[in-house]
Amino acid sequence: MGQKINPLGFRLGTTQHHHSFWFAQPKNYSAGLEEDEKIRNCIKNYVQKNRRISSGFEGIARIEIKKKIDLIQVIIYIGFPNLLTEGQTRGIEELQTNVQKEFYSVNRKLNIAITRVEKPYGQPNILAEYIALQLKNRVSFRKAMKKAIELTEQTDTKGIKVQIAGRIDGKEIARVEWIREGRVPLQTIHAKIDYCCYPIRTIYGVLGIKIWIFMDGEE
Repeated sequence: MGQKINPLGFRLGTTQHHHSFWFAQPKNYSAGLEEDEKIRNCIKNYVQKNRRISSGFEGIARIEIKKKIDLIQVIIYIGFPNLLTEGQTRGIEELQTNVQKEFYSVNRKLNIAITRVEKPYGQPNILAEYIALQLKNRVSFRKAMKKAIELTEQTDTKGIKVQIAGRIDGKEIARVEWIREGRVPLQTIHAKIDYCCYPIRTIYGVLGIKIWIFMDGEE
């Protein structure tokens, strides 16, 4: 049986929860969903522009958005908070100002908070960003995948699967390469699987990185 569904949506209500917390009328739902996507893209673009070259990558695990009648609360989960700016408080204020310019509203205020992830290399988004950085630096894809798995083994994970698709190493024919370490039970709903899909632009075209991580949970 092929896996044709997003592993996160497949497990909502069991081992996964939504990254957006708000209610809306059916006619306003699409507008609120589009607003969430724009807020996430605005934060990611700001972080990418202010990224320090010497520090590597920023490592955003996820962005959670909680909406109230008069408040929009954004929680950014980052693996390496010290990479944001020189002063974390000043960095949050500057980020909040830039987001407010894009989404100015008289009736609602915006509040941004940053939370550090204890084990950043146990997050698939951070691992995918790490692999993308290695591929941009012309590192062999197999070496980058194996290094990412070695970093994950330092955390409390039971298994990991990494997949790269596209014109790997500039070959004319696109192909799919993957490597797995440990167990990754994708068909078990109660298995706590964390997943991400990360695109990367190279001089040969767009590559797709997919990562499944089997966390410590029920089966």
